[in-house]
Amino acid sequence: MAALTARLAAGLLAVAMLLPWSAARAVDDPHVLVLGRISDDPKAHYEQLKPLLDYVVPRMAGVGIREGRILMARDARQMASYLRRGRVDWVTETSGTGVALAERANARLLLMTERDGVSHYRTLFFARRDSGLTSLDQLRGRSVAFQNTGSTSAYFVPAAELLERGMGLELLMSPMDKPGDDTVGFVFARSELNIANWVHKRLVDVGVMSNLDWGNPQRMPSSYRGELQVLHRTPEYPRAVEVVRGNLDPRVEARLREVLIQAADDPDARDALLRFFKTTRFLPIDPDSEHALKHLRKGVARVRAEVE
Repeated sequence: MAALTARLAAGLLAVAMLLPWSAARAVDDPHVLVLGRISDDPKAHYEQLKPLLDYVVPRMAGVGIREGRILMARDARQMASYLRRGRVDWVTETSGTGVALAERANARLLLMTERDGVSHYRTLFFARRDSGLTSLDQLRGRSVAFQNTGSTSAYFVPAAELLERGMGLELLMSPMDKPGDDTVGFVFARSELNIANWVHKRLVDVGVMSNLDWGNPQRMPSSYRGELQVLHRTPEYPRAVEVVRGNLDPRVEARLREVLIQAADDPDARDALLRFFKTTRFLPIDPDSEHALKHLRKGVARVRAEVE
């Protein structure tokens, strides 16, 4: 009973956190900057978002911003609706979800986000060394483990890569299910560690994860490495992006961009950046990154159309 009471209290806290923000932006207020996040843990994400919002807002007084608020969404569809309706001004997300929001909600990519000193990463496809697999062209009739439908490195990018190679994707009922001979079967493992485990235990033929996760022993156990091999590495793409709604006041957008870029050089922003998903700095989108994001945007749209 105590555990149930605690869960109910936590749920009520999350609702209490969300409702005032939702109601506050029902009528557009040009003096309020609303930061959004897709979240399955509003309380934890609030604590990560609030310090940076508190840092940004006072530095935007010159463009009329007086207050900052946070609005969570349960998924990308809801966040796209918030952006279209002007309920959210600024969203921080992975690059895959960022370009999906740009596509769905006519939002704009503002900046790249460097986390833990890394601004770009790539996806790795891997299999057991004794699987007989040496390239992606051998994956028809085989199975692959993705993470979840919101993952850039472990869903959007690898799924788009397989589609580009002319391979149809088939959702499997479980890791024990088998695809048709002409398709690649896929399942969602929910975590990078599960992906590694399923490949290692031969439940699936191939796994995918970012090169950063591949190098993290908590997600790819060191004891597995000798029995696994990388089949393919994708080109690099930005790790995360900041997104703004398409009809945001240009003066507000320009000032927000300026404040975020300058934050890395301001000692007063250090703690707020660290708590903001371990951000080390915000970067302008250079031509190579812009090209990678355009390619990713096309890939995400294709996955949405052909797989989902």
